[in-house]
Amino acid sequence: MKFIYFNVLLSILFLGCSNTLLKKDPIPVHDEFKIESIQVGETRNINVWTPPEYKTNTAPLPVMYMADGGIIEEDFPHVANTLAKLIKAKSIPPMILVGIANTQRRRDLTGSTEIEEDKAIAPIVGGSEKFRAFIKEELFPEINKRYRTTNEKSIIGESLSGLFVVETFFLEPDMFDNYIAFDPSLWWNNHYLVRTAKDHLAKFSNAEKRIWFAGSSAEDISIYTNDLAELFNSGNYQNIKWTYSPEPKEQHNTIFRATKEKAIIWTFVKP
Repeated sequence: MKFIYFNVLLSILFLGCSNTLLKKDPIPVHDEFKIESIQVGETRNINVWTPPEYKTNTAPLPVMYMADGGIIEEDFPHVANTLAKLIKAKSIPPMILVGIANTQRRRDLTGSTEIEEDKAIAPIVGGSEKFRAFIKEELFPEINKRYRTTNEKSIIGESLSGLFVVETFFLEPDMFDNYIAFDPSLWWNNHYLVRTAKDHLAKFSNAEKRIWFAGSSAEDISIYTNDLAELFNSGNYQNIKWTYSPEPKEQHNTIFRATKEKAIIWTFVKP
């Protein structure tokens, strides 16, 4: 177990938003602004990309949110460029992308934990509840004020950001309509989210939710993404549309780029 946690810690501490280390993406034209957040007690930088359609008509658009949403060494550029490509090809409908740049990533994206090895990844962990409140109570209203938006909201993330996506799906499912998680760190807190998934699902409303998730060859992650898929498969959750994409040929630092297009297309091309 210590060996497994050692490798997990290495992947988080040294890879971080690891996909950006593989390739430098062109930075798309975008807006930037700051929010003085009461919930997290600091200034947060926000990046917003809008498709060409936003400027050519007056229709409101759905919004996709993402943590790891900074410009430098984070995932905002390659996700924005992917959306632009798919929208131009008419593979998905137009949408707005909102990226939240990191300050203390491991604090914001993790829930509380009773596991000492988890607590060792950063001086402060377990801040996901406040980070979620920042998004819901401060960022949502600001985006709705600044941009023409519909009520449809989505969230996308990888690794610890994927953990935050899945945690939000189970704890506050009505925050978003669509959830996309690549290699989510479901080992956190002795795989608490998987262990308690049935209890959370029993409390879901009747509103339809969509969740797409993937697991790489990382054994400390794929074991729990597989378990989560089995749980969904065994349950009769009529209001949850889900897809699991096992990716044994991908590594933790390649899975986001390798699977992002099919994840986004499945999520937004609805029967």
